[in-house]
Amino acid sequence: MAFADLLEQVGSTGRFQIVHVTLLSLPILMMASHNLLQNFAAAVPSHHCVAHTNLSGHQLNPEDTLLISVPLDQQGRPERCRRYAHPQWHLLHTNSSKELEWENEENGIEMQGCVDGWKYNMTEMTSTIITEWDLVCDMRSLKQMGQTIYMGGVLVGAVIFGGLSDRFGRRVLLLISHLMMAVAGTCAAFATSFSLFCLFRFFCGMALSGLVLNAFSLIVEWIPTRVRTVVGTGTGYCYTTGQLILAVVAYNIRDWRWLTLAVSLPFYVSFLYSWWFLESARWLVLNKKPEQAVKNLKTVARINGRSDEADKIDIEMLRQSMKKEMSCSQISHSVLDLLRNRTMRTITICLSVVWFSTSFAYYGLSMDLQKFGVNIYLIQVIFGAVDIPAKIIVTVSMSIIGRRISQCAALILAGITILINLLVPYELQTLRTSLAVIGKGCLAASFNCCYLYSGELYPTVIRQNGMGWVSMMARLGAMVAPLVLLLGEAVAWLPGFIYGGAPILSGIFAYFLPETLGAPLPDTIQDAEERGFIKRKQPSKKEEVVLKDSSNSPLKETAVP
Repeated sequence: MAFADLLEQVGSTGRFQIVHVTLLSLPILMMASHNLLQNFAAAVPSHHCVAHTNLSGHQLNPEDTLLISVPLDQQGRPERCRRYAHPQWHLLHTNSSKELEWENEENGIEMQGCVDGWKYNMTEMTSTIITEWDLVCDMRSLKQMGQTIYMGGVLVGAVIFGGLSDRFGRRVLLLISHLMMAVAGTCAAFATSFSLFCLFRFFCGMALSGLVLNAFSLIVEWIPTRVRTVVGTGTGYCYTTGQLILAVVAYNIRDWRWLTLAVSLPFYVSFLYSWWFLESARWLVLNKKPEQAVKNLKTVARINGRSDEADKIDIEMLRQSMKKEMSCSQISHSVLDLLRNRTMRTITICLSVVWFSTSFAYYGLSMDLQKFGVNIYLIQVIFGAVDIPAKIIVTVSMSIIGRRISQCAALILAGITILINLLVPYELQTLRTSLAVIGKGCLAASFNCCYLYSGELYPTVIRQNGMGWVSMMARLGAMVAPLVLLLGEAVAWLPGFIYGGAPILSGIFAYFLPETLGAPLPDTIQDAEERGFIKRKQPSKKEEVVLKDSSNSPLKETAVP
């Protein structure tokens, strides 16, 4: 592609790219904190109804007061959502309170709900949204609603920011996203009601989509083909590190308000330094702003210590070298271009299935850590740490055997692991947790491949529309994932079967995508069509030159996407 030559001329892997990618990647450290905040801010502590207090004339210790006020469940623990309508004094004089309780219940002892509220075990947390607004018993479904609303914001943000950034530029929308995340997160921390909390979390979700889409595009469009795999994986590790950071921060901050504030304040800092970013020169050229594109290219050249090359670049040179791309930019593009011809339809449909199922299974595993019966801080660290080897393996795989096979393998292996888990007895919690961790690692690898692969498949003129669309499908999967758990009340194994089947199905769809290993980044829809879908296609002379040049790079094949 012509722009690749210009990028090499001003320096494609110099100081500018190092600082640029680093600053764009830093906010990604805190994205995991917002995505997975629910695991800690909405943790459900053990609880039971508040015991009767109108016990005048009786000196009882807390254990006896609870015994005569709250019935026991079949595991011998106080029931969560019921208590005796009247104190059951006779339970103080029996050696088998559990058996007598069930006998008395059969005899028609009057029960009532927790009319005086609940008593929570706050040994692990000092406050959560569950204890703040009593989201238990009849209100317990609101916990999942909060996460669904957040993911709804991510979904809406993918639609809105994807289209707007193609029209108004990546930099402006990135600035807006940083500010929105900081302000909405701060407001959520001080919300006075659950409704307001959900509203501000919705805006946090929208902002997160804007951050992901625009940061990814600014990274990809300022780096050369040969280092896209390494850089893409590096930004993925920022999200992985963010999961570990969340566990540490949540362990030290046990109050949900301070925790929410702690993961939101860093975005004020990223908003301030984001004014330094340069708009994508690719986008400027394709949106009839060659003067600004030349200015940005000269700035990059000077930062990279190539002032002589900066003086050579002018508008005429830019127009001549990117004549084809600029002529194609005369045509306005919309989301409809994602389905306008056979090539783009195939890419969009296959990527939609891949993103939906990856996110669907990922959040099905990641968003209910308490079900594993392990300390939630420990399991968060394990779930985060497994991404490290998973992404190393998929990075090597993408650079050697290609994106398509790597994507297929990650999805199918994840699905098989989840399905095997259905056959493991519930009592074997360690084995079940281990299999879940392996499955989560495969899905994390799939996500890592998704971002890079999708950016390489969609041409520049509709890349943001395309990334916005597939991101929307991913968020749709994340929204649906909690609802599938409701099916477990009817058929216990059905949610796991669906979580495992979806990745396997999408792995088959991924096989029909074209390979992009070593291919230059397409700028126009015509570029994407010329690449074609012929399997094991022999590289053209142009492609052979690109591959040959890449093989002479010091990074060799490990750095070639």
